[in-house]
Amino acid sequence: MRGKKTSVMLAVTATFGLLLAACGTPETPQLAGNTGQVASSAAPSSSTSASTSKQPATTRPTTTQPTTTTTPPKPKPKPEQKDTVEPASAGNTTPCKDTARACIDLSANKAWIMADGKVVAGPVPITHGRKGWLTPPGTFRVNVKRPMHYSSIFNNAKMPWSVFFNGGIAFHQGSLREKSHGCIHLSPSAAKQFYNHLNNGDIVHVVP
Repeated sequence: MRGKKTSVMLAVTATFGLLLAACGTPETPQLAGNTGQVASSAAPSSSTSASTSKQPATTRPTTTQPTTTTTPPKPKPKPEQKDTVEPASAGNTTPCKDTARACIDLSANKAWIMADGKVVAGPVPITHGRKGWLTPPGTFRVNVKRPMHYSSIFNNAKMPWSVFFNGGIAFHQGSLREKSHGCIHLSPSAAKQFYNHLNNGDIVHVVP
């Protein structure tokens, strides 16, 4: 009888152990390890689903078209004035006296080089005195020539190829766009030619 009871007790104990194993009680190391395995194996599935749900929708790669910039057309440069003195042509007359070696027409903004009553060169463009500094008309004589003069009145301004014929008024190289303080502005080549042509005592005739 005792042996029978003992085997029954063993069977009950084994069955209870199986029930404990089936509940996953963490008291048994092996079961604890199994529980860890189950948890670790379950975690990726939940995280995978979460990450899958959070993944942004795939979009097709966009091809960037090269941008073309249109540059505005450059403004055409203004034609430069020819820096040459045209030789006298047939029928070229001046409003000045035949005795003049240089002629200035203030209203036409022109000047000529003359010899023996005839035009040697010109007309060439000039600028003359502005308001308050008008170039006076009249007949004058060359009194001073300087290849480079510095104005004693206007901040030592350069006056290349200066030929003075009326006090402080002279032919010289200067701007053909801005009026002067009384002088006769000429282009560089014209100023040099007037300088080489005129001598002290030569007559300069200025007409209004």
